[in-house]
Amino acid sequence: MILQRTIKEPVSATGIGLHSGSKVEVSFRPAPANTGIVYTRTDLNPAVTIKCEPEAVRDTQLCTALVNLEGVRISTVEHLTAAFCALGIDNIYIDVNAPELPVMDGSSQPWIYLFESTGIQELEAPKKFIHLKRTVRVEDGEKWAEITPGDGFTLDLTIDFTHPAMDKELQHFFLDFSGNSFVKELSRARTFCFMKDVEFMHSHNLALGGSLENAVVLDDYRVVNPDGLRYPNEFVKHKMLDAIGDLYMNGHILLGNFKAYKTGHKLNNMLLRAILADEANYEVMEIDSRNVANSSINFVDSDDLTPSFAGHKLVLN
Repeated sequence: MILQRTIKEPVSATGIGLHSGSKVEVSFRPAPANTGIVYTRTDLNPAVTIKCEPEAVRDTQLCTALVNLEGVRISTVEHLTAAFCALGIDNIYIDVNAPELPVMDGSSQPWIYLFESTGIQELEAPKKFIHLKRTVRVEDGEKWAEITPGDGFTLDLTIDFTHPAMDKELQHFFLDFSGNSFVKELSRARTFCFMKDVEFMHSHNLALGGSLENAVVLDDYRVVNPDGLRYPNEFVKHKMLDAIGDLYMNGHILLGNFKAYKTGHKLNNMLLRAILADEANYEVMEIDSRNVANSSINFVDSDDLTPSFAGHKLVLN
């Protein structure tokens, strides 16, 4: 039986908040089986806890944000959640002292390496999967996202940007998801934005922590970052990374074939909510590890990763 997972030991990180530009501290603690992914805002008195679930996603402007009914928020959770998906982590406590997580380098890679430093622990409870029984599709104008039944988890995503630095032939990507394929193909893909949008956001006190250290920035003609792109198709790969994080907001891998055109955080969340809104769309299932026939239920183990941090604290300023 494939088992639920958490981390072996507490671990922490420090970085810059994307929107505030302020230093943010976040700590992670192991959690027992069937806990889920649980955030606590430790800067508030009393502290406020928000569980990561599709219904808690109430803001998708520029990022995915969990917001409770009183308006307490935790923003920019999608890159971390994507890392949890790749690592198979479905139970963890997260303490953060700000209304947003640190953006790190704008990708999931720092989170993957952070949990490498503390290790992954299997729990004595079977992992739950959401197995699609029929096609579910959502649309927003010309944008759309759908998932069809399948035994694995595949993603087929197309973006559509007209820009000299964005080759049309590199705006589509297909991935047969596994923990290792995520780490190799997607984990280093950074969020991206246009210089004109950065100027607008800064004028409205948004993305104050954004920089060339945590985003790919394009002017009217080129990529501004001195080191260029990490992948030739980094733009579509980051959109796929976001989709994986957004579709894991209930802590369960989807078994189905995801396909989308010009999707974003809003549409991804709409799709997940639409799937779960009708029990005829899916079944919750467990999988016997002795009969694993697809790659989508293989997760990254900390022993598989190259050692990168000697201690239990990662700092990105």
